[in-house]
Amino acid sequence: MTAFVVKGWCPDAWRPMMAGDGLLVRVRPPLGRLTRAQLLGLAEATTRHGNGQIDATTRANLQIRGVREDSWRALIDALLDLGLIDRDQTREARANILVAPDWRAGDDTHRIAEELRARLSELPDLPGKVGFAIDAGVTPTLQDAPADFRIERAASGQLILRPDGRERGTPLSPGTEIDHLIALARWFVGSGGAASGRMARHDAPLPDWAAGITSPAPSVYRLQPGLHPLGVALGLPFGRVSATALSRFLETETAVEAVRLTPWHIAICETAAKLRVQPDPADFITDPSSPLLRTDACVGAPACPQATVETRSLAHRLAPQVTGRLHVSGCAKGCARAAPADVTLTGRDGRYDLAFDARVGAPPSRAGLDAAQILAQFGAA
Repeated sequence: MTAFVVKGWCPDAWRPMMAGDGLLVRVRPPLGRLTRAQLLGLAEATTRHGNGQIDATTRANLQIRGVREDSWRALIDALLDLGLIDRDQTREARANILVAPDWRAGDDTHRIAEELRARLSELPDLPGKVGFAIDAGVTPTLQDAPADFRIERAASGQLILRPDGRERGTPLSPGTEIDHLIALARWFVGSGGAASGRMARHDAPLPDWAAGITSPAPSVYRLQPGLHPLGVALGLPFGRVSATALSRFLETETAVEAVRLTPWHIAICETAAKLRVQPDPADFITDPSSPLLRTDACVGAPACPQATVETRSLAHRLAPQVTGRLHVSGCAKGCARAAPADVTLTGRDGRYDLAFDARVGAPPSRAGLDAAQILAQFGAA
């Protein structure tokens, strides 16, 4: 495979990453929620200081693309004014917290996530990609989402702390959840976890107090576009929305009070009333049967300097012809999806390698294909 660079860290607002289309600035909204005013302010700042494109990530963050180097500080000031980033750079870097999106004020997910945010300074220095999942609803919802330390519900109803990669977790008493999470994070660092980079790759024996004895309850959650107890859920094609489309939607739909991000490229709009008009299907996915909901594609070339192929136009044409999950990746990193897909295309030296039931970069069934050959194979030419 063509060499690619694994950064070992994720960008945030204070430490942006240079991409092919400019600086990439990541925003981690507290509890994955943005108010109407924050969304409108974010859209304006994205247009003013970036290229107008916003990506939602599998960690329920937002990435502002195409930020100019001479505009970065002004963008940071705008995000600070909106309350979307922390003034403390260390706290911001540690706030890699994914929460179950259906939380309600005062419930276990809300309570535990707020305590973790308040105690970020007690965490050790962790590798840049390490994150936390607070999944304390009635049943787990985030088991397929990336996280290294998980607080989730067991079948008995008790909360457990489970390190990623382990099948069982440690039962927790109410009010002790963050004490145990911080202790496990400190053990991870103290036992050499930084060299592994991620909890799932760290095979050191767990401390006795963290020995897993309880399995999490199975996840039965599946979020789809359509009506939702909090309002309405809308899909984002490939996790992207333009600032213009976002502003237009909010100005039309005055009932939207806030938006919650999810790891599945679906946003939940908190609404005070029914939406007045159907969102533009070019901007949002409203059909739960849309093949784009089971399609992952990174930004690809030329926006990503490591990608050697275009991704999203091909994925858009190919998606209706593929049964199951489709993943089109510009290189072998697989940023858009870590798990296997039914059909996986990996960019290499300007062409595509095709594999089935595989992760990105797996040995291909057919190698070195161009877009026309791929479309012809699936009857989409």
